[in-house]
Amino acid sequence: MQLEQFNYDNKIVRDFGIATIIWGIVGMSVGLLVALQLVWPELNFMSQYTTFGRVRPVHTNAVIFAFVGNAIFMGVYYSLQRVLKARMYSDVLGKIHFWCWQLVIVASAVTLLLGYTTSHEYAEMELPIDIAITIVWVVFGINMFGTIIKRRERHMYVAVWFYIATFVTVAVLHIVNSIQVPVAFWKSYYVYAGVQDALVQWWYGHNAVAFFLTTPFLGMMYYFLPKMANRPIYSYKLSILHFWSLIFIYIWAGPHHLLYTSLPSWVQSLGVVFSIMLIAPSWGGMINGLLTLRGAWDKVRSEPVLKFMVVALTAYGMATFEGPLLSLKQVNAIAHFTDWIVAHVHVGALGWNGFMTFAVLYWLLPRIYRTELYSKKLANIHFWIGTLGILFYAIPMYWAAVVQGLMWKEFTPEGVLKYPNFLTTTLEIIPMYMMRAIGGALYLFGVILMTYNLVKTMKAGKLLANEPAEAPALEPITTVERSTHRRLERKPILFMVLALVAILIGGMVEMIPTFTISSNIPKIKSVKPYTALELQGRDLYIREGCVNCHSQTIRPFRSETARYGEYSKAGEFVYDRPFLWGSKRTGPDLQRIGGKYPDKWHYDHMLDPTITSPGSIMPAYPWIIEQTLDNSTLVEKLNVMRLLGVPYTNEEVNNALADLEKQANGIAENLAASNVKVSADKEIIALIAYLQRLGTDIKASAKADDAAKVDQAY
Repeated sequence: MQLEQFNYDNKIVRDFGIATIIWGIVGMSVGLLVALQLVWPELNFMSQYTTFGRVRPVHTNAVIFAFVGNAIFMGVYYSLQRVLKARMYSDVLGKIHFWCWQLVIVASAVTLLLGYTTSHEYAEMELPIDIAITIVWVVFGINMFGTIIKRRERHMYVAVWFYIATFVTVAVLHIVNSIQVPVAFWKSYYVYAGVQDALVQWWYGHNAVAFFLTTPFLGMMYYFLPKMANRPIYSYKLSILHFWSLIFIYIWAGPHHLLYTSLPSWVQSLGVVFSIMLIAPSWGGMINGLLTLRGAWDKVRSEPVLKFMVVALTAYGMATFEGPLLSLKQVNAIAHFTDWIVAHVHVGALGWNGFMTFAVLYWLLPRIYRTELYSKKLANIHFWIGTLGILFYAIPMYWAAVVQGLMWKEFTPEGVLKYPNFLTTTLEIIPMYMMRAIGGALYLFGVILMTYNLVKTMKAGKLLANEPAEAPALEPITTVERSTHRRLERKPILFMVLALVAILIGGMVEMIPTFTISSNIPKIKSVKPYTALELQGRDLYIREGCVNCHSQTIRPFRSETARYGEYSKAGEFVYDRPFLWGSKRTGPDLQRIGGKYPDKWHYDHMLDPTITSPGSIMPAYPWIIEQTLDNSTLVEKLNVMRLLGVPYTNEEVNNALADLEKQANGIAENLAASNVKVSADKEIIALIAYLQRLGTDIKASAKADDAAKVDQAY
């Protein structure tokens, strides 16, 4: 049999590896800053570009798309070539992919700090960057499928299955979640509103975790773990069951992020059922990985890369048990909006994604540089410091969550809230936030140690940019496979189509009725569109990232209605683009804040939160008081909203500026009566208008027949 000579492209692998290290340090450093800001808010440096609300999405996107994203591409470009016995389809496409991805990351960070944000979790970037991401993803897909088509290995190994599912699902998620109508180059409004927007966002958000942070890493696990241990994967049959059940079930689970909200109860129930089912395939993958190491535990004790892999798989198992646990309504009632969610996310991110990335870097870079790792001792030190960092991070957050959940719900024997002031709870958990910051610092220090170790390793060797390889050419099919799946592994396009069908079913079943059956989202007559000034204030609220700390949805619990007011109804959010329900309460819920305090209270609160709330960890926002409101796109905003179905009249659009000025003058006069002199054209006026509007369309004293029309079965 004649062998064909070819070369593996290691340069693109090296490039993505270096980018992974750099962005890891950047993303985690920003994360440490964010953690410290929750202890010492003055670390916002009194700058509008470094507040928690703007920096926090920079951290999440830097870690997810810059650190983890580059790690994915590093692992895929290395392993794909070897399991397919072929060089990547195009070196040029690889370079375009690499440099454009880095540009997208930089553009995302800059625009988020400037306040250009959609506020959608894990998808805060505005439309131009969304389009750029789509183009780069297509370039990656062409390169990947081009390589698969020209392969020299007939059957696609299990790692390739997960890479294919990652590509098609992320493409679908990104496109559906990014459908917006532009107002200006850096401002757009989603076509979805309120409850529907919430469903789409968490269908995207949950499955971004599933298909960006999980499936590609499972593919890497199936390739790198057997290589590191020098043992075959434990079970081929288990890998088949793991793959197909995981991608089918995962896509249904998104609604468990919206339990006890005004999302239709049948959708919430579907999310819970499939979340519980998700334990089986998730643990199937973990077990398949851990059992691969049977008989190799002596090697685990001596090899730091295997230590990282074992903890990574264990963290994956913990996180994928905890997710279904949090989807149980009894648990969710206490845990949601608390720091339990933060701990849960970081066990997966730091343990699963972080530790597997470190293992791959330690294993891969010495090989493509044809040298030994500079220091196994330093790698072992990194392992223990990183593990300690995870513990110091997660345990205080779990403790904080228990404190939050119980204090928020505790009543006195007389039947009133024991801790009516939300800030009391926040101050109680500050020590836990300090411990969390220490854990993050330890973890970051470990990454810096790794960087030193790998730089010394690369300096000691020389990159084998084009690694020689040989394999027989792909021959025509001459045998009939008895296994249906083995036959499927020969057909990449059919495999992709079947994977696409598997992930589309769940989303369609949950979304189509929610979007097409009007009774799912009933209208409420008293709910009116925002005025021009209120809409401007809402966009300022979004710009400053207030949704990172404040929710705007009240769950139907006695503790929440006693604290905040009437629970939320689906019809209240029909004009909200985007929805702003939030996912974490660092501060109190704001849905019924309108009319609760005078205008001066809000002015003082933005000038210096400690004036109204002594001990507050919220930063000051003096620039909102100083900056003039930009109304240059106001008419375009109203026209886009009208295009999307908001019932603004021609008169309201044509008189938008005049109506805005009239309402602004009224607020300025109210402030002047309280000895606060501020011009009616300042941003603070619009923000006050928005905050004073919140919740005023619905009152607890609404007529019983109106309430019956909008009440949901929870």
